[in-house]
Amino acid sequence: MNDRFLPSSLAALTLCLIAGVGQAGTGSTAAAWRAWISSDADRPPAMAFPYQGCFEAAATRHDLPLTLLLAVARGESNFNPRAVSKANAHGLMQILWPSTARELGFGSISDLYQPCRNVDAGARYLKGLMKRYGGDVHLALAAYNYGPGRIPVSGGNIPAGAEWYSGYIHRHLDFVLNGRGEWKGQRRHTVAVFRTPWRAEALVGALGNRAPEVRLDWFREAPGEFHVVLVAAGAPELASARRRLGELGWEFD
Repeated sequence: MNDRFLPSSLAALTLCLIAGVGQAGTGSTAAAWRAWISSDADRPPAMAFPYQGCFEAAATRHDLPLTLLLAVARGESNFNPRAVSKANAHGLMQILWPSTARELGFGSISDLYQPCRNVDAGARYLKGLMKRYGGDVHLALAAYNYGPGRIPVSGGNIPAGAEWYSGYIHRHLDFVLNGRGEWKGQRRHTVAVFRTPWRAEALVGALGNRAPEVRLDWFREAPGEFHVVLVAAGAPELASARRRLGELGWEFD
């Protein structure tokens, strides 16, 4: 699937180009994970999530924070137990078939679609990575995404995409811890759809810097499909947001 934009002018196209620039995170992501471990790792989630019993059992069994497992699952599959990625990863925690899945004891792809078993395997894999990297969540998540063979135990320069992934999961951790209760019952209107999450994130940042009064966010709606959305409580707010984004050269259906 190609990225799908809805621009109406050169100004909007410029924003698209901004959205395509840069994927790497910064050292602040590693610091954010350290701060969370030291102060908030025991905080409960802000709300109930799908298959939460599976996550609670796995968190207890493998001595991992519940909110970390929920954040990984939200970022990987958006809690879809039958999610499949282009890389051939499956289920809630996106276990790679066949290599990682075989290591974790799976004999068939269908087994990966058992929610509690998938969550437990993902937690077991993440726990092993936490031990490998001395409890460094940032490096463990980088390895969860890129594979431990590509992430040195000493840290150092890790791939930009792996660095970005750690920040991506931290964003989902923020949602798990704090939620967006004020958005419940309010409509989301798709502004653009991307096949890569960093472009969706960058577009939200680019538009948000120019129109902070417009409520924008992005979500993974399906594997390889990331929606930038406008959230509005009703017709007046939607009309105002459309008008403001139109002034920036961005219109949407």
